[in-house]
Amino acid sequence: MKQILLISGLSGAGMTSVTNTLEDLGYRCIDQFPSVLIPNLIDLIQKDAAYEYVAISVQIMDLEYYFPLLDNIEFNSRLILLDCDGKVLLNRYKFSRRIHPLLVSNMADTLEEAIVLEKEKLDKYRDRFEVIDTTNLSTKALAKRILEYISLEKQPKLTLSFESFGFKNGVAQDADMIFDVRFLPNPYYIDELRDLTGNDAKVYDYVLSFAKTKEYLKMLVAYLDYVFEAYQEEEKSHLTIAIGCTGGQHRSASIVNYLFDHYQKRFNCLKGHRDIKS
Repeated sequence: MKQILLISGLSGAGMTSVTNTLEDLGYRCIDQFPSVLIPNLIDLIQKDAAYEYVAISVQIMDLEYYFPLLDNIEFNSRLILLDCDGKVLLNRYKFSRRIHPLLVSNMADTLEEAIVLEKEKLDKYRDRFEVIDTTNLSTKALAKRILEYISLEKQPKLTLSFESFGFKNGVAQDADMIFDVRFLPNPYYIDELRDLTGNDAKVYDYVLSFAKTKEYLKMLVAYLDYVFEAYQEEEKSHLTIAIGCTGGQHRSASIVNYLFDHYQKRFNCLKGHRDIKS
């Protein structure tokens, strides 16, 4: 069943921190989605497998318009409300020099009035939904509370991003781990494969047909199994594994596709091919 989380509460209480935590867990995070398009979003989530885990941050004043998401019986939908002491919020806004949304929309004349209005709105929902008070919570502590709330045993515990790239175009900059597969047989030198990529079955099958490739994958998977388990014990939520060959078209793309297929049932997996033009 699709997992939908609504995040709302007082402005400045930590919604950005919550969505950052959820994004690291593989949630597709949407900020201030227009309420008039909720039926379109429901339809998209129902039909698109990519929207398995969705988090939507919503201003407390607009929250009621999003209740159709919570009431949809096809989704496992929940709401997290963030509360905070008014004086702490005043200090946060003065420190960050940001403008409160209710001042921007002319719904309040002062910051103090804006906070009071949102507090009154939140109090209407306090007995119906989960409320987290962030007054004395650090960003790390808030993230821990969110992880506890969404029951991690029912969610992907580790998000893996597999990315192929070509060394001739520069090393992948955002990778936690980089593996070089330029030693594998290169389909580029096969005329009928040169203009194809690792996304094509002919190239993929060619790369994986060699004993050298099979032996390498056996060792690589054993290593990754060990590393992924160790990172989970350290509560790491996201890892990017980059696989590089010369041009990023054939060998690296094939290996990324193999790893994605191998791990996607155990983890929340993403993949990308940096140097393959779609």
